[in-house]
Amino acid sequence: MEDKSDNVDIESEGGEKMERNGSVFEDGDVIREPLLLKSRVNTTSQIAIVGAKVSPIESLDYEIVENDLFKQDWRSRKKVQILQYVVLKWALVLLIGLATGLVGFFNNIAVENIAGFKLLLTGNLMLKQNYYLAFAALAGCNVVLATCAGVLCAYIAPAAAGSGIPEVKAYLNGVDAHSILAPSTLFVKIFGSIFGVAAGFVVGKEGPMVHTGACIANLLGQGGSRKYHLTWKWLRYFKNDRDRRDLITCGAAAGVAAAFRAPVGGVLFALEEAASWWRSALLWRTFFTTAVVAVVLKSLIEYCKNGQCGLFGEGGLIMFNINNSVPSYNTIDLLAVILLGVIGGIFGSIYNYLVDKVLRTYSIINERGPGFRVLLVIIISILTSCCAYGVPWLANCIPCPANAKEECPTKGRSGSYKSFQCPDGHYNDLASLLLTTNDDAIRSLFSSLNTNEFRIPSLVFFFFAMYFLGIITYGIAIPSGLFIPVILAGASYGRLVGRFLGPIANLDSGLFALLGAASFLGGTMRMTVSLCVILLELTDNLLMLPLMMLVLLISKTVADCFNKGVYDQIVIMKGLPFLEAHAEPYMRNLVAGDVVSGPLITFSGVEKVGNILHSLRMTSHNGFPVIDEPPITDAPELCGLVLRSHLLVLLKGKIFTKHRRLSGAETLKRYHAFDFAKAGSGKGLKLEDLEIDPEEMELYVDLHPITNTSPYTVVETMSLAKAAVAFRELGLRHLCVVPKTPGRPPIVGILTRHDFMPEHILGLYPNIDPHK
Repeated sequence: MEDKSDNVDIESEGGEKMERNGSVFEDGDVIREPLLLKSRVNTTSQIAIVGAKVSPIESLDYEIVENDLFKQDWRSRKKVQILQYVVLKWALVLLIGLATGLVGFFNNIAVENIAGFKLLLTGNLMLKQNYYLAFAALAGCNVVLATCAGVLCAYIAPAAAGSGIPEVKAYLNGVDAHSILAPSTLFVKIFGSIFGVAAGFVVGKEGPMVHTGACIANLLGQGGSRKYHLTWKWLRYFKNDRDRRDLITCGAAAGVAAAFRAPVGGVLFALEEAASWWRSALLWRTFFTTAVVAVVLKSLIEYCKNGQCGLFGEGGLIMFNINNSVPSYNTIDLLAVILLGVIGGIFGSIYNYLVDKVLRTYSIINERGPGFRVLLVIIISILTSCCAYGVPWLANCIPCPANAKEECPTKGRSGSYKSFQCPDGHYNDLASLLLTTNDDAIRSLFSSLNTNEFRIPSLVFFFFAMYFLGIITYGIAIPSGLFIPVILAGASYGRLVGRFLGPIANLDSGLFALLGAASFLGGTMRMTVSLCVILLELTDNLLMLPLMMLVLLISKTVADCFNKGVYDQIVIMKGLPFLEAHAEPYMRNLVAGDVVSGPLITFSGVEKVGNILHSLRMTSHNGFPVIDEPPITDAPELCGLVLRSHLLVLLKGKIFTKHRRLSGAETLKRYHAFDFAKAGSGKGLKLEDLEIDPEEMELYVDLHPITNTSPYTVVETMSLAKAAVAFRELGLRHLCVVPKTPGRPPIVGILTRHDFMPEHILGLYPNIDPHK
């Protein structure tokens, strides 16, 4: 058995097709296949989480291929070349930080100005009491912006839809899904996010920024482009999955740092949530990248304070820096924090459950084509506009506070006190939350300046609006993050608790709003350390650390009793074969030899060209065992493993012999290790590119120079759980299973990512209880 599982659909040697989607979704004791993987044909990639048709999913190969070419190249490297590699790696992470910081700042300024002009137009019409025209202007602008975002996602880069964090998380786990980090995805992610957030959707640009940072890192780490003649000799060092993985980890951390201006939080997010593989050197590079982002943002914000970035562009939307009070808390406050943690855990688990149901419902629409996806975007946009404009009519006007530090109500500009339909000296608190940017709404909820700024009924209405609009908006064909909707809903019920406990609590309502946002984030995303630091950097209030830790631990613990985190659920729904850090309990009852299946296709050390071509055509496998036989060796022995991509390069070079003999010396003279490096963005050599004449089919080719002579192997009696942990920790694509007793063929089979998926194992052994 060779690499039978890197692809979603597998063709056996006899031509029988087996469906191996690579993941399951558990509903009680029933194992359901993920809805994404219904077809191999890629037309929509990762569009709306479920129901889309995707291309075969392959694994990334983080293993060092120690063949003769690699050894020759390593021996020939000089100290100056090693220095070039180190310097270039640091230069690339510097460029990732600069580019991600610039993109994050551009996103904020663009959203602030586009949404600012839209809201200013609506407000001016309201002042003139042209209420119907004001709604038409608001809804019209929102629909135009939403349509632009939907068209970009549906027609140009479907992989840009959604948050992008699940895809980045899966990539760093070793899953190479189609086009998730392509240049077109980066383009649509940037501009689609701007249009979507400016259109008033209850979505955030923070999640997409993680995906954007990863796309930037992938683009810079491609090692040049032969197609566009952009190759550079130094960049060849990065034509492998290991270095790209490190760069993309830095890019994901830079995305968080750019979204929240939280450099330490970005590093911890990459460590806790995104990366499956970590080491100390990567920690330094990631921290350097986020530090660069912080410096870039700080410099640009200072520049914009002089009014150089448009009417509304002051660059202040990146950090919420509003709490300057010194928190002191008593027993009542601690009990309230525990209550918030429990509420956040319950609401978060319900939120994840509803997101799952909505995404599966949207799959029915998304399967009908890009036109229907754009139509769904327009419908949700109109619904959001009706809610943002219609709900404030339910609120009564509130007299302006006597100690307001800004004009109340605000007229002709953006501000915290929206006049809406109210007379002079009054403002509409619901309009102040709904008819503004999401960032301004968060700043208002976190504010401690005016405890009674928002009435209790308004906070209740706003919570339900954000909660359900956030659910129905996620999954449509726009880049959409979950951070901001969750923060808005959590801050609203946190401030509500603060209003109720105001007379007996020491904490003010703004700090309760912050704790409420933390509780809801913990209940939905199930992160603790990174969220804690992000929120503390976001609000510049380190004194809230003990309470923040408490509320996050409680909310995560409560929510884990019901379901998984939202990103983990989406990974499962997409059918991405994600390997968890721990093995499932039932894997301890099986051994490695129990899940490998045949037939086993192997190559001899010197193999006939026709046999290789036949195997490549009949299978889509990416790794084949190479076995040396007499007279090369005294007895059959495992020489190593050869990759499909390397076989294609070798066959194209046509270093063939008429007789079965060793000819590796000629291969070593003609080729360099970089000739076999991985191409960027799937532009490698294809089987269709080979031109082999019929007479050449009877010739022989020596596979020894390109064979990895030190593949990772396990004995067939090793427990499957132990093999799964080793597979994930080492970042493998192939794990050879060798026999325990002598006198048998030197290899039993190959374990790949597919073999550790519950669907495959429970398909082979349906009587196993998956919960034991």
